[in-house]
Order: sequence, then structure tokens, then C-alpha cells
Amino acid sequence: MTTREVAEAFTAALREGHGEETRFWSDDVVSLEAMEGPMARIEGRAAVEAKSAWWMANHEVHSFTVEGPFVHGNQFGLRFGLDFTRKEDGARMTMAEIGLYTVADGAIIEERFFY
Repeated sequence: MTTREVAEAFTAALREGHGEETRFWSDDVVSLEAMEGPMARIEGRAAVEAKSAWWMANHEVHSFTVEGPFVHGNQFGLRFGLDFTRKEDGARMTMAEIGLYTVADGAIIEERFFY
């Protein structure tokens, strides 16, 4: 798949919301968050899937929007809008986030988040 094909299919899977987007990650995918701590850098498909599962288990999502993809070379960007409640303390939050994805050999090898 080309970068554009991966970007469009990945974005469609995110919008559907069934967790199917993980099929586009390489086995060696790296996930980088704009924060410090144990989830700042996660390596490997299983670890990134576990991070995503943790996030979903610990947050109640009220709305989720995705804009894009915006493709450039072997990368694409997505703009996310989130309205969620943290289950640990009941705090409701809204947030805008940018995801930058790098593609090689038809799979996402890196995701990097800005917020």
C-alpha cells in the first residue's frame, strides 16, 4: 500500500471506532507521546495495543473527531478532537491533538502525538 492508501484506510478505521486501525501498524511500531513518564515512548505492536487498551479502559469518550489525512511523502497527519472523562477522578476534558504517522513498506512504523 502507498502512504496515501495507508492513511485513508487507517483514518476510516479510526472513524469506525472498532479498534481495526491496529492492523496498519508494523510489528516494530514506535509510539511517542508529548509527555514524560512510562508511556512517553512505547515500542512494538503489542505494547502500543496495550497502551491503547489502557487508555480506552480508563476514559469514557463522549465524542471523538478525526480530520485528515494530510499526506506528505511517507508521512501523514491527523487532527483529533476529544471530549472525555477520566474514570479515576471524574474530570471531564476536551482536547485537540495532532497525530503524525510515518509509513514504510505499507505499514505505520511511528506515531507521534502533539497536544
